[in-house]
Amino acid sequence: MNIIVSGGGTGGHIYPALTIIRAIQRREPSARILYVGTPHGLEADIVPREGLNFIAVDLAGFERHLSFENVLRAWRAVRAVARARGIVHGFHPDIAIGTGGYVAGPILLAASLSGVPTLVQEQNAVAGVTNRILSRFATAIAVGMEDARRVFPAEKTYVTGNPIRPEVLTATRAEGAAAFDFDPSKKTVLVSGGSRGARTINRAMVEVICRAAQQTEVQYLHVTGAEEYEDTCARIRAAGVDVSQYPHLRVVPYLYNMPQAMAMADIAVFRAGATGLAELAARGVPAILIPYPYAAENHQEKNARAMEAAGAAEVILNRSLDGTVLSAALDRLLADDARRDAMAAAMKRLGKPEAAEEIAALALRIGKREG
Repeated sequence: MNIIVSGGGTGGHIYPALTIIRAIQRREPSARILYVGTPHGLEADIVPREGLNFIAVDLAGFERHLSFENVLRAWRAVRAVARARGIVHGFHPDIAIGTGGYVAGPILLAASLSGVPTLVQEQNAVAGVTNRILSRFATAIAVGMEDARRVFPAEKTYVTGNPIRPEVLTATRAEGAAAFDFDPSKKTVLVSGGSRGARTINRAMVEVICRAAQQTEVQYLHVTGAEEYEDTCARIRAAGVDVSQYPHLRVVPYLYNMPQAMAMADIAVFRAGATGLAELAARGVPAILIPYPYAAENHQEKNARAMEAAGAAEVILNRSLDGTVLSAALDRLLADDARRDAMAAAMKRLGKPEAAEEIAALALRIGKREG
């Protein structure tokens, strides 16, 4: 089989795509995979590292106001659709799979118009505009959260959960601690604002890190995002802390081994992207969630509130976050073992570790039936 997979921009679109690809390859080892992304997204770095064939389509989302930049982006979108048609006609796919990001739209639309079966994978509690449009043409839609089912045609929508990397489940606490030279017997807090970082979280963490320097009974791994790393480190130094002198503190720009970090985490401080939440749920890691306030249709807050309602997470809105608020929330949760255990159990109940296998089976079924 020939299979096109498209998803780009952030790790939240890329890692689900890679996980689905690996699940397909386990079932169909001879499948030829072509990954289509953008030249500027993280996929341009991550996907080739995975040994997959990669083609870039230059495309960007529109700004939410009238601007000359939007005119340029509209022209790039028109060119992207033409490029997508050429890719589809040249590769002759049996199925096209989209996991989100601007680039998935032209690819799945071109595939649908060419008679190729398509699968849309929607990760969030609130479906994005692109996936709502694509659902009219798609052969099947796999949703990660029950709430998303309502906006899609019932007869072709499947609640599969969101795909997670197998290593999220197989990594051990001991392996995670060893990877970061931490003590596996100590409580550990993992902080990440997503693959590109989160300035509000990073600024709040300056105070948390400075307080934590003298509290060696708790370990902190803070992932800043590459663009925020130097500024965050400079702010911590200006506050009087040299992180390199404290073995229980780690501040890093990016992690390629996030599954190991999750394996040793007792608490996670995260944004509320669907992929990160799915991985936390599979591991049963209780979380303090700070939803990204500018996500389309405020879907991150809706994701976070669903976790909060289940008893698996505490939500702090971005506008309310500062070092004092975050420190207090962490102190309360670190001091309350019973509450933390209850949250971990609630998080675990939300996990769907077989999601990738279900999506792969669905993709192969419709590809073989209609291809």
